[in-house]
Amino acid sequence: MEKHNLLRMDNVGIVVESLDDAISFFVELGLELEGRAMIEGEWAGRVTGLGDQSVEIAMMVTPDGNSRLELSRFIRPAVIEDHRKAPVNALGYLRVMFAVADLDDTLERLYKRGAQLVEEVVRYQDVYRLCYIRGPEGILIGLAESLKDK
Repeated sequence: MEKHNLLRMDNVGIVVESLDDAISFFVELGLELEGRAMIEGEWAGRVTGLGDQSVEIAMMVTPDGNSRLELSRFIRPAVIEDHRKAPVNALGYLRVMFAVADLDDTLERLYKRGAQLVEEVVRYQDVYRLCYIRGPEGILIGLAESLKDK
C-alpha cells in the first residue's frame, strides 16, 4: 500500500468584503472565532503570488475543534473577481457543507442574519434533510440534518 504524507485538511478559505458581517453570521451558525489577525509582508506575497499584500483574516473553528474556516478581507491588492453569485454548477469553489442538529432552528436563526434559502429543504431518503442557503455576501452554504438518530 502506498504511503501518503497527508495528515488533515486545515481549513477552507473564503474571501469576503465585510469580515465583521461574516464572523457574525458564522458565529450564529455555531462556529467560534479562534483568532483575527493582519497578514502582511513580503513572505505572504511569496506564498499567494500576489506580491505586496495586506489581508485581514479571521479563523473560525467548529465546536469539535476539527474543522476551520478562514475568512479573508483583502486590503491590498484589491479584489479582482467576484464569484459569490455563481450557481452550484460553476467551476471552482462550490460550497461549504455543515452538519447541524436542528435544521429548522438553524435556518430560523440564519434568516435573521440575512440568509436566503436557495430553493427548498429536501429529504434524502431517510438519511438527511438538506438545503443550500446564500449567506453573507451571497456565499453558498450547505446545511444537513441527520435523520438517522430521530
